[in-house]
Amino acid sequence: QVQLVESGGALVQAGGSLRLSCAASGGTLSNYAMAWFRQAPGKERQLVARISWRGGTTYYTDPVKGRFTISRDNAKNTMYLQMNGLKPEDTAVYYCAASVASIFEYAYWGQGTQVTVSS
Repeated sequence: QVQLVESGGALVQAGGSLRLSCAASGGTLSNYAMAWFRQAPGKERQLVARISWRGGTTYYTDPVKGRFTISRDNAKNTMYLQMNGLKPEDTAVYYCAASVASIFEYAYWGQGTQVTVSS
């Protein structure tokens, strides 16, 4: 089964940018639909963006639309989240997730990477 490892989280000032990476091992990334979720302190984990198996279809939730870009490089077994125009409300632990069969249910998760945006 696939293992996922996120990286790229950091402390950044409001208005700044970060790029998160999600590296997959133990499986072929092109076999999985992928997504980024985030969980802020005291809140439930929420979907940020998702991308189809070959990257042709993407979806963004309203809070990040126009600021974040999800992408994948199946040859490198890596997914990315480019985050621009960061806001303090983007502060959260960001998780990548993979699904074999459904874009609505994700069976495989990374350990998370912390993103903190200061005002």
